[in-house]
Amino acid sequence: MAHIQLDNDLPGIRGLMAYRPEIAEPLNLLAETLLRNDNNTLTRGERELIGTYVSYLNDCFFCQNVHGALAGHYMQCDIGEIENIKQDFRSAEISPKMKTLLSIAESVQKGGKQVTSAQIEATKAEGATDIEIHDTVLIAASFCMFNRYVDGLGTWAPQDKQFYVERAPRRAEEGYQSSVYK
Repeated sequence: MAHIQLDNDLPGIRGLMAYRPEIAEPLNLLAETLLRNDNNTLTRGERELIGTYVSYLNDCFFCQNVHGALAGHYMQCDIGEIENIKQDFRSAEISPKMKTLLSIAESVQKGGKQVTSAQIEATKAEGATDIEIHDTVLIAASFCMFNRYVDGLGTWAPQDKQFYVERAPRRAEEGYQSSVYK
């Protein structure tokens, strides 16, 4: 049960957005722009993976599973592969560029000043653009906010990971600006 009376039984951020729809609109626009805008050289799956990894580091069960299922959907891999990436991305079968971007996301999760010039140089050496680095930092920072919003108000989350996997195709189709609290 959430720390406050939400007057709905929706899980995670969905319950919070139903409680405060005027807050939902700008937050969903931010998520839509960062994660789904196709004017981007990072794929939707890669961007979802960044959010998933940061949510994993923040121990936000709801967000890491919602976005992990979406990353898996876009990347056409199963949830087990996403779990492996979360637990050890450095050994995972993802591109060297993605590994360096996840390293930057990991640093942002600890604190923005934890990102080093050496990380940026390594990421650029793997072919990352300034926009990709920018978006990685902003996705990581945004997910820290989203995770703290969800967990700071004590929302509930379905524990069955299949729940998230089954809903990923619909969320991928509808996006974040649809009525997420239906």
